[in-house]
Amino acid sequence: MRVDMRQVTDGTYLVHGSHTNWVILAERDAVTLVDTGYPGDRELLLASLAEVGSSPEAVAAVLITHAHNDHLGSAEYLRARHGTRILLHEAEVPHARREFLHQVSVGTVLRNSWRPGVLPWALHALRSGGTAHVPVAEPEAFALGAPLDLPGRPVPVHSPGHTDGHCAFHLPDQGLLISGDALVSGHPTSPHKGPHLLPDMFHRERARALASLEVLGALDGDLFLPGHGPAHRGPLGESALQARERAV
Repeated sequence: MRVDMRQVTDGTYLVHGSHTNWVILAERDAVTLVDTGYPGDRELLLASLAEVGSSPEAVAAVLITHAHNDHLGSAEYLRARHGTRILLHEAEVPHARREFLHQVSVGTVLRNSWRPGVLPWALHALRSGGTAHVPVAEPEAFALGAPLDLPGRPVPVHSPGHTDGHCAFHLPDQGLLISGDALVSGHPTSPHKGPHLLPDMFHRERARALASLEVLGALDGDLFLPGHGPAHRGPLGESALQARERAV
Protein backbone atom coordinates (compact mmCIF):
# COMPACT_ATOMS: atom_id res chain seq x y z
CA MET A 1 0.00 0.00 0.00
CA ARG A 2 1.40 3.37 -1.02
CA VAL A 3 1.70 5.81 1.86
CA ASP A 4 1.78 9.55 1.14
CA MET A 5 4.25 10.60 3.83
CA ARG A 6 6.86 13.32 4.24
CA GLN A 7 9.74 13.38 6.70
CA VAL A 8 9.74 17.02 7.76
CA THR A 9 12.43 16.96 10.45
CA ASP A 10 14.58 14.29 12.05
CA GLY A 11 12.15 11.70 13.41
CA THR A 12 8.99 13.64 12.46
CA TYR A 13 6.70 12.44 9.68
CA LEU A 14 3.54 14.01 8.27
CA VAL A 15 1.20 11.39 6.80
CA HIS A 16 -1.58 12.35 4.40
CA GLY A 17 -4.56 10.05 4.81
CA SER A 18 -7.84 10.45 2.97
CA HIS A 19 -8.47 14.18 3.46
CA THR A 20 -6.94 14.08 6.98
CA ASN A 21 -3.36 14.00 8.26
CA TRP A 22 -1.66 12.36 11.19
CA VAL A 23 1.88 12.75 12.54
CA ILE A 24 4.43 10.19 13.67
CA LEU A 25 7.14 11.24 16.13
CA ALA A 26 9.82 8.54 16.13
CA GLU A 27 12.52 8.21 18.77
CA ARG A 28 14.73 5.12 18.89
CA ASP A 29 12.36 2.12 19.10
CA ALA A 30 9.18 4.00 20.11
CA VAL A 31 6.81 6.47 18.51
CA THR A 32 4.13 8.97 19.43
CA LEU A 33 1.17 9.05 17.09
CA VAL A 34 -0.75 12.33 16.80
CA ASP A 35 -4.27 11.62 15.50
CA THR A 36 -5.34 8.52 13.57
CA GLY A 37 -7.40 9.66 10.56
CA TYR A 38 -10.84 8.36 9.62
CA PRO A 39 -11.94 4.85 10.63
CA GLY A 40 -11.53 3.96 6.96
CA ASP A 41 -7.86 5.02 7.05
CA ARG A 42 -6.83 2.14 9.31
CA GLU A 43 -4.83 0.21 6.72
CA LEU A 44 -3.01 3.40 5.73
CA LEU A 45 -2.33 4.17 9.38
CA LEU A 46 -0.79 0.77 10.02
CA ALA A 47 1.17 0.97 6.76
CA SER A 48 2.57 4.37 7.76
CA LEU A 49 3.90 2.93 11.01
CA ALA A 50 5.55 0.12 9.10
CA GLU A 51 7.00 2.64 6.64
CA VAL A 52 9.01 4.28 9.44
CA GLY A 53 10.12 0.91 10.79
CA SER A 54 7.60 0.87 13.62
CA SER A 55 4.45 -1.03 14.60
CA PRO A 56 1.30 -0.57 16.70
CA GLU A 57 3.04 -2.27 19.61
CA ALA A 58 5.72 0.44 19.56
CA VAL A 59 3.25 3.34 19.89
CA ALA A 60 3.90 4.83 23.33
CA ALA A 61 0.67 6.83 23.15
CA VAL A 62 -1.79 8.39 20.76
CA LEU A 63 -2.31 12.12 21.20
CA ILE A 64 -5.64 13.32 19.85
CA THR A 65 -5.92 16.97 18.82
CA HIS A 66 -9.72 16.69 19.03
CA ALA A 67 -12.30 13.94 19.01
CA HIS A 68 -13.85 14.32 15.55
CA ASN A 69 -14.17 11.05 13.65
CA ASP A 70 -11.58 12.01 11.05
CA HIS A 71 -8.94 12.28 13.79
CA LEU A 72 -10.20 9.71 16.31
CA GLY A 73 -10.91 6.96 13.77
CA SER A 74 -8.58 4.14 14.92
CA ALA A 75 -7.87 5.28 18.48
CA GLU A 76 -10.12 2.71 20.15
CA TYR A 77 -8.83 -0.03 17.84
CA LEU A 78 -5.27 0.68 19.03
CA ARG A 79 -6.35 0.87 22.67
CA ALA A 80 -8.42 -2.31 22.62
CA ARG A 81 -6.06 -4.37 20.44
CA HIS A 82 -2.67 -3.17 21.68
CA GLY A 83 -3.31 -1.44 25.01
CA THR A 84 -2.24 1.94 23.60
CA ARG A 85 -2.88 4.96 25.80
CA ILE A 86 -5.17 7.56 24.22
CA LEU A 87 -4.48 11.07 25.54
CA LEU A 88 -6.48 14.28 25.08
CA HIS A 89 -7.20 17.60 26.78
CA GLU A 90 -9.46 17.11 29.81
CA ALA A 91 -12.35 18.90 28.07
CA GLU A 92 -12.04 16.51 25.15
CA VAL A 93 -12.06 13.30 27.21
CA PRO A 94 -15.88 13.06 27.49
CA HIS A 95 -16.10 13.98 23.81
CA ALA A 96 -13.88 10.98 22.97
CA ARG A 97 -16.12 8.77 25.12
CA ARG A 98 -19.05 10.12 23.06
CA GLU A 99 -20.91 11.46 26.06
CA PHE A 100 -21.69 14.19 23.51
CA LEU A 101 -20.70 14.90 19.92
CA HIS A 102 -19.57 18.35 18.81
CA GLN A 103 -19.21 17.67 15.12
CA VAL A 104 -20.79 19.30 12.06
CA SER A 105 -24.28 17.86 11.64
CA VAL A 106 -25.66 16.21 8.53
CA GLY A 107 -28.27 18.98 8.39
CA THR A 108 -25.61 21.69 8.40
CA VAL A 109 -23.68 19.92 5.68
CA LEU A 110 -26.83 19.65 3.55
CA ARG A 111 -27.58 23.36 4.01
CA ASN A 112 -24.05 24.10 2.78
CA SER A 113 -24.04 21.53 -0.02
CA TRP A 114 -24.27 24.27 -2.65
CA ARG A 115 -20.80 25.48 -1.71
CA PRO A 116 -17.92 24.27 -3.92
CA GLY A 117 -16.38 21.03 -2.70
CA VAL A 118 -18.85 20.36 0.11
CA LEU A 119 -20.86 17.56 -1.50
CA PRO A 120 -17.83 15.54 -2.75
CA TRP A 121 -16.19 15.97 0.67
CA ALA A 122 -19.38 14.83 2.44
CA LEU A 123 -19.68 11.71 0.29
CA HIS A 124 -16.05 10.86 0.98
CA ALA A 125 -16.54 11.43 4.72
CA LEU A 126 -19.52 9.06 4.76
CA ARG A 127 -17.60 6.35 2.91
CA SER A 128 -14.63 6.77 5.28
CA GLY A 129 -16.63 6.45 8.51
CA GLY A 130 -17.27 10.11 9.24
CA THR A 131 -20.59 9.30 10.91
CA ALA A 132 -19.50 5.99 12.48
CA HIS A 133 -19.76 5.47 16.25
CA VAL A 134 -16.12 5.26 17.39
CA PRO A 135 -15.98 6.09 21.12
CA VAL A 136 -12.80 5.54 23.12
CA ALA A 137 -13.56 3.46 26.19
CA GLU A 138 -10.73 4.71 28.42
CA PRO A 139 -9.34 8.06 27.22
CA GLU A 140 -6.94 9.88 29.52
CA ALA A 141 -6.27 13.58 30.07
CA PHE A 142 -2.78 14.99 29.68
CA ALA A 143 -1.32 17.87 31.66
CA LEU A 144 -0.78 21.26 30.04
CA GLY A 145 2.23 23.54 30.28
CA ALA A 146 5.11 21.09 30.02
CA PRO A 147 6.55 18.58 27.54
CA LEU A 148 4.91 15.18 27.67
CA ASP A 149 7.20 12.27 28.54
CA LEU A 150 6.75 10.73 25.11
CA PRO A 151 8.82 10.46 21.92
CA GLY A 152 9.21 13.95 20.47
CA ARG A 153 8.51 15.62 23.84
CA PRO A 154 5.45 17.48 22.46
CA VAL A 155 3.99 20.32 24.52
CA PRO A 156 0.16 20.46 24.47
CA VAL A 157 -1.26 23.90 23.65
CA HIS A 158 -4.96 24.38 24.36
CA SER A 159 -6.48 25.94 21.24
CA PRO A 160 -10.27 25.77 21.59
CA GLY A 161 -12.88 26.91 19.13
CA HIS A 162 -12.96 24.07 16.67
CA THR A 163 -13.94 22.00 19.72
CA ASP A 164 -13.83 22.92 23.41
CA GLY A 165 -10.79 20.77 24.12
CA HIS A 166 -8.86 21.11 20.89
CA CYS A 167 -5.10 21.03 21.45
CA ALA A 168 -2.16 21.68 19.18
CA PHE A 169 1.29 20.24 20.01
CA HIS A 170 4.43 22.35 20.02
CA LEU A 171 7.89 20.90 19.50
CA PRO A 172 10.00 23.95 20.40
CA ASP A 173 13.36 22.25 19.83
CA GLN A 174 12.32 21.59 16.23
CA GLY A 175 10.54 24.93 15.70
CA LEU A 176 7.47 22.94 14.77
CA LEU A 177 3.75 23.03 15.57
CA ILE A 178 1.29 20.18 15.01
CA SER A 179 -1.76 22.39 14.63
CA GLY A 180 -4.65 19.95 14.15
CA ASP A 181 -7.72 21.82 12.91
CA ALA A 182 -6.91 25.08 14.70
CA LEU A 183 -4.76 26.14 11.73
CA VAL A 184 -4.85 24.38 8.37
CA SER A 185 -3.31 24.80 4.93
CA GLY A 186 -5.93 23.17 2.72
CA HIS A 187 -9.30 21.40 2.72
CA PRO A 188 -11.64 20.15 -0.02
CA THR A 189 -14.34 22.60 1.12
CA SER A 190 -12.06 25.64 1.37
CA PRO A 191 -11.06 28.04 -1.44
CA HIS A 192 -7.79 28.87 0.34
CA LYS A 193 -4.30 27.40 0.08
CA GLY A 194 -1.82 28.20 2.79
CA PRO A 195 -2.61 29.18 6.39
CA HIS A 196 -6.33 29.60 7.15
CA LEU A 197 -9.18 28.48 9.35
CA LEU A 198 -11.56 25.78 8.23
CA PRO A 199 -14.97 27.03 7.01
CA ASP A 200 -17.21 28.28 9.80
CA MET A 201 -19.59 25.31 9.71
CA PHE A 202 -16.87 23.09 11.18
CA HIS A 203 -16.19 25.19 14.30
CA ARG A 204 -18.07 24.94 17.55
CA GLU A 205 -17.21 28.57 18.44
CA ARG A 206 -15.71 30.73 15.71
CA ALA A 207 -14.70 33.54 18.10
CA ARG A 208 -12.65 31.14 20.22
CA ALA A 209 -11.09 29.65 17.07
CA LEU A 210 -9.95 33.14 16.07
CA ALA A 211 -8.61 33.81 19.57
CA SER A 212 -6.64 30.55 19.46
CA LEU A 213 -4.77 31.81 16.40
CA GLU A 214 -3.17 34.45 18.64
CA VAL A 215 -2.03 31.73 21.05
CA LEU A 216 -0.51 29.66 18.25
CA GLY A 217 1.03 32.70 16.59
CA ALA A 218 2.91 33.57 19.78
CA LEU A 219 4.81 30.28 19.72
CA ASP A 220 8.36 30.00 18.41
CA GLY A 221 8.66 28.09 15.17
CA ASP A 222 8.70 28.26 11.40
CA LEU A 223 6.81 25.11 10.40
CA PHE A 224 3.33 23.83 11.05
CA LEU A 225 1.84 20.43 10.30
CA PRO A 226 -1.94 20.77 9.96
CA GLY A 227 -4.76 18.30 10.26
CA HIS A 228 -5.66 19.15 6.67
CA GLY A 229 -3.34 20.25 3.88
CA PRO A 230 0.43 20.15 3.34
CA ALA A 231 3.16 21.18 5.77
CA HIS A 232 3.66 24.94 5.71
CA ARG A 233 6.97 26.71 6.29
CA GLY A 234 7.11 30.25 7.58
CA PRO A 235 7.08 31.99 10.98
CA LEU A 236 4.12 30.83 13.06
CA GLY A 237 3.20 34.43 13.82
CA GLU A 238 2.88 35.24 10.13
CA SER A 239 0.89 32.06 9.47
CA ALA A 240 -1.56 32.87 12.26
CA LEU A 241 -1.94 36.45 11.03
CA GLN A 242 -2.63 35.28 7.50
CA ALA A 243 -5.26 32.83 8.76
CA ARG A 244 -6.96 35.58 10.77
CA GLU A 245 -7.00 37.96 7.79
CA ARG A 246 -8.55 35.28 5.58
CA ALA A 247 -11.22 34.59 8.19
CA VAL A 248 -12.52 38.17 8.30
